[in-house]
Amino acid sequence: MSAGARLELSGIQAGYGDFQALFGVGLHVEPGEAVGVVGPNGAGKTTLLRVISGLIRPTAGTLRFDGQDLAVLPAHELPGLGIAHVPENRRLFPHLTVEENLKVGAYTPSARPHFRQRRDYVYTLFPRLKQRRHQLAGTMSGGEQQMCAIGRALMSGPRILLLDEPSAGLAPLVVQQVFELVRRIRQEGLTVLIVEQNVAQVLRVVDRAYVLETGRVAAEGSSAALAEDPAIRRSYLGGH
Repeated sequence: MSAGARLELSGIQAGYGDFQALFGVGLHVEPGEAVGVVGPNGAGKTTLLRVISGLIRPTAGTLRFDGQDLAVLPAHELPGLGIAHVPENRRLFPHLTVEENLKVGAYTPSARPHFRQRRDYVYTLFPRLKQRRHQLAGTMSGGEQQMCAIGRALMSGPRILLLDEPSAGLAPLVVQQVFELVRRIRQEGLTVLIVEQNVAQVLRVVDRAYVLETGRVAAEGSSAALAEDPAIRRSYLGGH
């Protein structure tokens, strides 16, 4: 895997047309760290990831990755810098096989020469994908599709992996499997930023987290501190 790089956002404002979704958001992710962004539906979590991956331009604030200003670069150049985005609902090509979907992930000129080596790495990480490599992605279970989506993102040799709601729409047992996948890629030393509504699960796999509410950072801290915070427990963990 590629060496990590520091991601730093400061004072980010962004939205869609007249609708503002983010108000002065700041966060940072250090190389090798796993950081969560949690909060209710509509808090701006997905918008935040879209800003980082260049799909939405911020209207204010700074956005740097490895010291480079991301706000001025077109979205298609970001995978080449080492930013891989696993979107909500996975967005696989359902009529392509698992292996063909992985090949799509290695489309950047810098990734193409490493296709075999990275494919074998993904199959080592997720043996189930190797068994299913000739199967059409659309015919697999939700958990297997999520594996394939993460595998496809890893094919570019990312320095940071952005995961958008990886547990969305999955059965509870499959949610456990998905977070086990996240734990596995963490052990490989990959830098991860994960956006997730399932606060209890995500706090078990990240080092630190930010709580986003109505487009603003409402709290931040180590996963252990947030898990013990009475307000967080009351709002998100079903505790008192």
